[in-house]
Order: sequence, then structure tokens, then C-alpha cells
Amino acid sequence: MLTMLVNPEIKELIQKRNFSELKDILIDWDPTDIADLILNLEEDERALIFRLLPKELAADVFEYLDYDTQIDLIKSLSQEKIAELLNEMSPDDRTALFEEMPPNVVKQMISYLTPEERKIAQQLLGYPEDSVGRLMTPDYIAIRENWTVQETLDYIRKYGHDKETLNILYVVDDKGKLIDDIKIRDFLLAPLDTKVSELMDGNYVSLKVNDDQETAIEVFKKYDRIALPVTDSSGVLVGIVTVDDVLDVAEEETTEDIHKSAAVEALEEPYPDTPVMKMIKKRAVWLSILFIGEMFTATAMGFFEHEISQAVVLALFLPLIISSGGNSGSQASTLIIRALALNEITLKDWLYVFRREIITGLTLGAILAIIGFIRITVWQYAGYSYGEHWILLAFTVACSIIGVVAWGSLMGSMLPFIMKKLGFDPATSSAPFVATLVDVTGIVIYFTVAHIMLSGTLLP
Repeated sequence: MLTMLVNPEIKELIQKRNFSELKDILIDWDPTDIADLILNLEEDERALIFRLLPKELAADVFEYLDYDTQIDLIKSLSQEKIAELLNEMSPDDRTALFEEMPPNVVKQMISYLTPEERKIAQQLLGYPEDSVGRLMTPDYIAIRENWTVQETLDYIRKYGHDKETLNILYVVDDKGKLIDDIKIRDFLLAPLDTKVSELMDGNYVSLKVNDDQETAIEVFKKYDRIALPVTDSSGVLVGIVTVDDVLDVAEEETTEDIHKSAAVEALEEPYPDTPVMKMIKKRAVWLSILFIGEMFTATAMGFFEHEISQAVVLALFLPLIISSGGNSGSQASTLIIRALALNEITLKDWLYVFRREIITGLTLGAILAIIGFIRITVWQYAGYSYGEHWILLAFTVACSIIGVVAWGSLMGSMLPFIMKKLGFDPATSSAPFVATLVDVTGIVIYFTVAHIMLSGTLLP
């Protein structure tokens, strides 16, 4: 909102080349507001504004920009300015930037870093992709258990200026192993001569450097923390992960699951920035698979060609029945995929879900069956004749709907379990995929019921 209100004023200052006043205005802004402003300017204006910022503020603003804007700004800066920027950035945000860059560019960027920052960057990039090690920062405060509160506060004043967060302090032993974490409020409220050991309770939560990033999301949710310590396999404290980085990962994971649930390969870039050909490639694979799957629908209908030719009226209700099964399957699949993602259920709960979905599917099928039966009856008495055996036809449609909806619910709920058991992402069992499978089986169920109930009447 702030940037929208003052944008015209900023543009006017740029046009007048009144850079001193422009700098005085921006220096009091929050980095996120400056980032929003830069994103709303033309490319040449973006570089101009960015170069006016002091190096520390510029680094903070840079971290809030999207990757494409970051690259454009880097291209507009001198090597000296790039070096200043990269050295001022938070290690975790710098790692996130390097992850997006080609290896040869990363190598060049790392060469701009100071020996100390280069060591940190190489260490973080050395951890496996999608691991907690890639998210962490070494900017934290570690203290000793034999210190007093006074010594701790003095240490914070001296070394805490550039740390990621001061809300939590981490207690380590002589070998650097994590032994506790203590909230800063405990130090602020305790007498100055109190020992750190007296504030310790030995109750802390930590992550391992090689843990998957999804693990970090679950731990943050469970313990409601704003930062968590990260240790190596020996328990030595090597960094911390803050909640803002975990929220970014959670957003990426959720976006990926939503894309997969719609039978689309996950996009690496925002929708407007994704080239058309790349978008086509992402969507074409699954559409082709689903299209091939739907071919089996035509095959199934061909198998029942004789029944259709004898009672053409059966074909009228075919879309109604298979769409009901597909819809129920999509509902069940979406619910189970999300429940698995939130750890509300696990693989061992499959039997519980199986029983639950049988009951749910049969009940939902019965509701739709009643509606379908009433629809045929109303149309029959309204003058649209389904023949002398319309009542049998109505029962056939109703029974088929019950069977197809129940089967769709069962298949939609079990497929995510099967995918996870096989080691695949449950989101791969997307709603369109389930609907395609149910279409084929729905035809078989419908015409099997019709053959049983209409033999000797509509069917010879």
C-alpha cells in the first residue's frame, strides 16, 4: 500500500534526478516496502534505485526480490558492488540464490566472497539438495553453561548485531555440542548473577543437517518455534533454521502438491514467468497419459456394443453414472492426499480408511441414486417416455450409481496409499487420474448391472 501511494512521487524524483532526496526517503523504509517499489518500476529505474541504497540495506532488500529481478540487478552492478552485496547477504538467502544459478555462474559468484564467507557458502552448498543444511544459517548466538546472565548479555551486545535472531540462545559444551536452548526473556527476567546452568531445563528440540526439509516443516508446526538449532551427526551445533525459510519451503511443497493433484508437473517458476512451450511440456505428458487411459473407456463401451444396440436408452445415462463415480473418486483422493500430507493418517490406517470409505461411498451413492430415480420418474410422467420398462431402467440406473460411487470412493481413497507404499508422492494419484480409472470401471459396473436387471425385458 505504501509503495502504491508514493510511487508517483518516487518516479518524479527519478525524472528530476533528485537522487539525494530519493536516498533520504528510501533509507527510512522497510526492506520489504523497498522491494515492492523496485518490482513496480521499469528495469532501468530498478537498478537506479537499488544502487542508491547503503550496502546493508541493499542486501536486506535483495533478499525479498524474486530470482529474475535479482539476476537483472546483478547484471547491472559492478564486480565490486556484487561482492559487497553477496558478502552482506544472509548465508541461507545467499544459498537459495546460488541454488537457482548455473554451476559456472555460482563458481564466479563464490569467487567474489571473502575467505570466511566463501567457506560458509561452500559448506552450505555441500549439503544434499532439499536438506535442512541448505536452509540453515551459521549466524546464531551460542553460550556456555558456566556463564552468568551478565556475561551472556555482554556477549550479545558485542556479537549479536549481525545474528539472524536473538530470541533463542543456544547452550553448547566445550566440544560445541548442543545441550540446551533458552529464550532471551529468561535472561532479561533473571538476576544478573544467575548462572546459565540454573536457567537450563535440558528440554530442547533440534534438527539434523541431513534431515529432509519437509521434516523441518513438521517439527516447526509441532513445537511452534520461530527458530530451531541444527546439529551434525555428532550433535555439534552447526547452524539454525528460522521459520521464514521454512514457510517458503512449505509454500513450495504445497504448490507442488496442488499442481500434481491437477495432473500437472510442478512449475519451477511463477505461472506468468513460465514460457508457453515449457507450460505445454509440463501439461502434455499427463494429458497424454490420461487420454490413453480414456481410450480404454471406448474399448469398454465396444465390449458392451450389443447391449447398447438393443437398448439405446442405456447410453443416455452413461455420462451421468461415470461422472458421479469420477467425482466421488476425486473427492476421496483429494481428502486422503491432504490427510497424508498433514500426517493426520499414515499407511497403517489404510484399513480404517477402507472401511470408512465403503460406508461413505454407499451412503453418497444411495443419495445420488434416489435423485436419479426421481429424475427418471419425473421425466417419464412429464411426457418423455423411456418405454414400458422404465421402472426397471430407473432401478438399473439407481443401483449402478450406488455401485459406481462406492467404487470411486474406494479407489480414490486407496490409490494414494498404494502410491506412498511404492515410494511415490501420493499427490501423483491426482483427481483426473482417479476419474479416468473410474470411468472405465464405471462402464463395466453399469452394463453388468443392466445385463442382470434388464435381461428378458429391454435386453434379450
